[in-house]
Amino acid sequence: MNTLAYDGPGPWILFVPLIWAAVVFGVVTILRRTVWRGGRGPRGPWAAAATRGSHGENSPIAILGRRFATGEIDEDEYWRRLSVLDEQFGRTRLDGKDGPV
Repeated sequence: MNTLAYDGPGPWILFVPLIWAAVVFGVVTILRRTVWRGGRGPRGPWAAAATRGSHGENSPIAILGRRFATGEIDEDEYWRRLSVLDEQFGRTRLDGKDGPV
């Protein structure tokens, strides 16, 4: 009659601390990126587009303004392109309502 002999947990038991270390590392990483960020907002190259939105220094309207200021485009072209961008991106007033600035 064959009986199963128990020789202990085996070498796989060495992976348990590695798994727990990976879990702790993952939890700390998630907390650093969300809760513990100190109000700085998301970080990393993937977060740059999300924080800018349609307003900011790299918005199409701001780029158009810089091109006009440097003389790349004339006033007629500036106003023509700005009217198109206003239809697509719009501008909001300082009080947060939509409409002319």
